[in-house]
Amino acid sequence: MQTILIIIGSIITAFIALIVYSRIKMKSIPLVADHKNILTLTDKNFQQQTKNKVVLVDFWAEWCAPCRMMAPVLNDIASELSGNSKVGKVNIEQYQSLAQLYKVRNIPTLILFKNGKEINRFVGVKNKEFLLNKIQSV
Repeated sequence: MQTILIIIGSIITAFIALIVYSRIKMKSIPLVADHKNILTLTDKNFQQQTKNKVVLVDFWAEWCAPCRMMAPVLNDIASELSGNSKVGKVNIEQYQSLAQLYKVRNIPTLILFKNGKEINRFVGVKNKEFLLNKIQSV
């Protein structure tokens, strides 16, 4: 019985150590500068910037590790898009009203807009090919 408790205790300790280690690693993911083609969206320019075009909008926060993981993917997408297709970003800490308006509950949330109207929504980390296919199919 005592051996079983020691084994269970060891497993729980190892699991907790793994969680702590992964959180430290996730927080150390560096911030990536936005590509020049990425639109910085605010509550004042959102309607204008999403009107008459297809825009993939990333709702993100600086403290969010998965959001930091998405930044290079969004930069790649922004560099490949042309014409009326764009990538935009909304910092939900600065523009909480936009996050509330579009009912963003988790981040990263990516919403695809066409002519200012939501046509698709993706939650979590997505790869470049998936997002490009969704944008190009509009």
